[in-house]
Amino acid sequence: MSTTITGTTVPRTATGAVHSWDISTGVDGPGTRLVVFLAGCPLRCRYCQNPDTWRMRPAQRTDVDSLWTVVSGFTRFIRVAGGGLTVSGGEPLLQPAFTGALLRRARQTGLHTALDTSGALGDRADDALLDATDLVLLDIKSGDPQTYQRVTGGEVAPTLRFARRLAERGNRMWIRFVLVPGLTDAPANVAAVARHAAALATVERVEVLPFHRLGAAKYAALGLRFPLADTPPPSPELLDRVRDQFRAHGLVTF
Repeated sequence: MSTTITGTTVPRTATGAVHSWDISTGVDGPGTRLVVFLAGCPLRCRYCQNPDTWRMRPAQRTDVDSLWTVVSGFTRFIRVAGGGLTVSGGEPLLQPAFTGALLRRARQTGLHTALDTSGALGDRADDALLDATDLVLLDIKSGDPQTYQRVTGGEVAPTLRFARRLAERGNRMWIRFVLVPGLTDAPANVAAVARHAAALATVERVEVLPFHRLGAAKYAALGLRFPLADTPPPSPELLDRVRDQFRAHGLVTF
């Protein structure tokens, strides 16, 4: 179920641009989770499935108190299901004050917290925000700098710098890598991601996520061209090869 936030802004708490929220199981951290999707992202990943989250302007602005009226209706269910709250996007670190306030509120109420980020804006995450984060779902979109630029339009260095900082702080991480045939699947590119991940002491697992085209309708609705409309999902054989590359570096891989 996905519901657009319609809260009103109250000046006593941090405000942010919220796109939507959803309940998910097994894909946004451990257990059943309430995922809050914030609006705005500095990257333009060619395989992005949510172009409707790129910009902040059309999103509904709300505050933590108003948003928590939604979250509080699910907290008991989430706890029983062994889950928590995940802040995603878009890119949540584009709104670090709101993201930090939301994570701290969740932590104060005893919920497990997760931050789903590309790490591109990791320098904006202060220690207070990271202290309130139980798990970071870190998308390392490519290991080769040229491939990363082709995939996202950005640079990989900030993500890797953020990953090292997380490891030094002791923040738990799950690394995510989207496998796109003909774009991110080169053995050297995969090996570079695996080397980076293996060097981080707090990485608990790697998730190799197969590319799909389920977001193509969103591009059409926005009058945008989906860059990978003709790209097929990865074959089982390709998925096995890439996962084996990560496992060869001693990484628990799914």
